[in-house]
Amino acid sequence: MFNGLVAYLDSIKARDPAPRSRWEILLYPGLLAVGMHRIAHWLFEADLFFLARFVNHFARFLTAIDIHPGAKIGQHLFIDHGFGVVIGETAEIGDNVSIYQGVTLGGTDPANGIGGKRHPTLANDVIVGSGAQILGPVMVNARARIGANAVVAKDVPEGAVMVGIPARSTLVDATEYAREFVPYGTCNETFDPATQKVELLQCQLEQLQKQLATLIAERDAAADPAPRKGRSRA
Repeated sequence: MFNGLVAYLDSIKARDPAPRSRWEILLYPGLLAVGMHRIAHWLFEADLFFLARFVNHFARFLTAIDIHPGAKIGQHLFIDHGFGVVIGETAEIGDNVSIYQGVTLGGTDPANGIGGKRHPTLANDVIVGSGAQILGPVMVNARARIGANAVVAKDVPEGAVMVGIPARSTLVDATEYAREFVPYGTCNETFDPATQKVELLQCQLEQLQKQLATLIAERDAAADPAPRKGRSRA
């Protein structure tokens, strides 16, 4: 158990340059929230729903992180800062996942009115940037990165970088540039595909305007005859 805790603290230290020792990490609200969720989830699995909820609400009071007791969480989840994080009942989180403040793993109402899988599934090594919203029973595959403030409502391919509202995959795979851990789900030198299209259209429009101006100038020059010289009188 002790070795497992040390490995967990080291995994957080590898993703966060701020702490100078493992002792500092023990004070992280995300660490406390995940630890108390383990207790709440054990109670939930034992059908002790009231006690599970009590632990859940107490953890939320202490940390401002709301993890439903029914959520399934793998090893080494890192919730950095964590204020305002909400993780729903049927959410599933793999190993070595990083989540920043303001993230919601939210659910959708089942169309048939019968409860079931309503929340997202995050595979291993996923990074979810601050303010991102992942809604419904979508699958975020391994090594994907969800950019800050993105809204995801569809499955995310492995290694994809998602940005925008609604979230769209950029043209760059995460493995092409994320050789080291990058915090906050930032997407350096990548842009929203919709923004890229607008910029391309704007460039084409400027080129067409220049070509049109050249054609108008050539037409005007051809329409105006050269001025005639006046005849001298004898």
